[in-house]
Amino acid sequence: MGNVTAIVPAGGLGRRAGGDVPKQFLLLRGMPILTRTLLHLTTSKLIDALILVVPPGVEEWCQEQVLAPYPLPPIIEIVSGGAERQESVFRGLERASEDARLVVIHDAVRPFVSPDLLRRTVEAAWSFRAAVAAVPAVETVKVVESGFIRETPSRDRLWIAQTPQAFHGDLIQEAYRRAAADGFRGTDDAMLVERLGVKVKVVPGYPENIKITTGEDLERAEQILGRWEAAGCGSASATTFIPWSPDAH
Repeated sequence: MGNVTAIVPAGGLGRRAGGDVPKQFLLLRGMPILTRTLLHLTTSKLIDALILVVPPGVEEWCQEQVLAPYPLPPIIEIVSGGAERQESVFRGLERASEDARLVVIHDAVRPFVSPDLLRRTVEAAWSFRAAVAAVPAVETVKVVESGFIRETPSRDRLWIAQTPQAFHGDLIQEAYRRAAADGFRGTDDAMLVERLGVKVKVVPGYPENIKITTGEDLERAEQILGRWEAAGCGSASATTFIPWSPDAH
């Protein structure tokens, strides 16, 4: 199929889930959330190269504490991120090889991506140029303006986007270049591709593929991991970990 490059934007400093520690570096049963995400991506054997985008100044710490202690393959390159997720992904794209025929973008704090979901998303992207994992909306969604409901869209047509999201390399590069030139900010990668008039294929995801952003999310992740480990689906065991701090760099 050709080279498949994954980009994992972990450049944010969001701390809603755990005080002073950026959420991607929080421990989930003794292992950084980011490490668990990387393990699930790289053990799938679908990824040929992975670009990890981290906050500026913590590259060495990340190499020593997030990557080196764990059985991760030597396909990961660390680059410095930007002020926002979109800028971080763009920096990752700039470092991607010209041989990257397919680019998979996955949230650093979405550690429960399964090999099956990754495979199905990649296969759909090869066929349709662009594909995203998503789940149907299970609650009623209202469109609100000035504090009043304007409309209630049919729930049958509403899906909640997840990652992975996968795209032909030239397509996602063009989408990001166009967005940068126009000063456009999207809420996910597919949105930038949609601006080009390209249809994006939806791949059914699953509810446990959560994004950890709050303390409540972290508690739910502990429960999910417990079920996975009980079913024999857990990752490598934890090791000694030096916590991240603002002075780590």
